[in-house]
Amino acid sequence: QVQLVESGGGLVQPGGSLTLSCAASGSIFRVNGMGWYRQAPGKQRELVATITSAGSTNYADSVKGRFTISRDNAKNMVYLQMNSLKPEDTAVYYCNAAINAAYTLQYLELWGQGTLVTVSS
Repeated sequence: QVQLVESGGGLVQPGGSLTLSCAASGSIFRVNGMGWYRQAPGKQRELVATITSAGSTNYADSVKGRFTISRDNAKNMVYLQMNSLKPEDTAVYYCNAAINAAYTLQYLELWGQGTLVTVSS
């Protein structure tokens, strides 16, 4: 079974930094686009950043210049380096990936379980 597992959330002070990691595991043929989304209390889930298998990136305006998405294709992992964190960045962060399963090549769009990031003094 293919799944995504996130790690790295926690409590950080305003202006601080945090790095999130997400690993895709299971019977995988290929991991295509990957990304991070977040959902703050009482709000809809929103895109934070995405990255293609070739490394092209896209960011929400609210995080441009502060967050950096990267990936390690050999390890099927994606990362989100978050700098200059603000209280409004507080949310549950979700990893997303488009994956072709091994053997069947079935296309799967998966979500991780979410990891909480709290920015507060």
